[in-house]
Amino acid sequence: MNPDSLSVPQGAGLGLRRAFLGPLAEQRPDSVNFLEVAPENWINLGGRYGRQFRAMTEAYPFVTHGLSLSLGGPEPIDVELVRAIKGFLDLHGIEIYTEHLSYCSDDGQLYDLLPIPFTGEAVRHVVRRIQQVQDILERPLGIENASYYAAPGQEMSELAFLQAVLTEADCGLLLDVNNIYVNSINHGYQAGDFLRQLPGERILYLHVAGHFNEAEDLIVDTHGADVIDPVWQLLEQAYQQFGVRPTLLERDFNIPPLPQLLTEVQRIQQLQQRHRQPLGQQA
Repeated sequence: MNPDSLSVPQGAGLGLRRAFLGPLAEQRPDSVNFLEVAPENWINLGGRYGRQFRAMTEAYPFVTHGLSLSLGGPEPIDVELVRAIKGFLDLHGIEIYTEHLSYCSDDGQLYDLLPIPFTGEAVRHVVRRIQQVQDILERPLGIENASYYAAPGQEMSELAFLQAVLTEADCGLLLDVNNIYVNSINHGYQAGDFLRQLPGERILYLHVAGHFNEAEDLIVDTHGADVIDPVWQLLEQAYQQFGVRPTLLERDFNIPPLPQLLTEVQRIQQLQQRHRQPLGQQA
């Protein structure tokens, strides 16, 4: 899979919430170059919100990041959901669809993102499901490196598992910088070393987000706080290693007023501008 063949929005992005529909339509802030939604939250949405959303997709480039595909789950892929997502992407002219490398269903939805066992059998299981989804979508699928808090039945490292899935499924990577940082604290590895071993040629775009410090050695990936300095520094390392890539700010809880969020989106833009400059001109 070659990300360069896809229409990937550039610059800095923001996860769209319904409360932002009006303010973003009125302001069109220069700091927001693209928007991201979970398609499940917007499929078949009608009325005022539906009209506002359609106006947004005509005004901004969009990417989508799913919540309920359950790539690692034991139950068959929900083919009707995938077909509905394809229709949504086609309707709004959206090319990029990503999902978590995790699972969230068994006999029904579990309403949490649970870790896939890091085993060779799980690699083969997930790869088959990714290929099935890509065939229905008639698009490449991007997978996100997920945060996790336990590794049941582990036979290989998180990094080796992720590398194997990306290679064998020939799919894209949504690189979540915060998830690398969270996992590095919770599981005791060096975030920079993990980042350096990722296949940069598969990166579609990046996520940054905040988290909650439960304890000195336990971080919870909440998307409910400001991005902290070590995560910003890891984002800069990603730019240094892979070049400047599209980067989106996630904020799902404790959502502040839009102007406050835009200061973090502007920081993404500033970092991108710094790393686009020739080395001799960087401050």
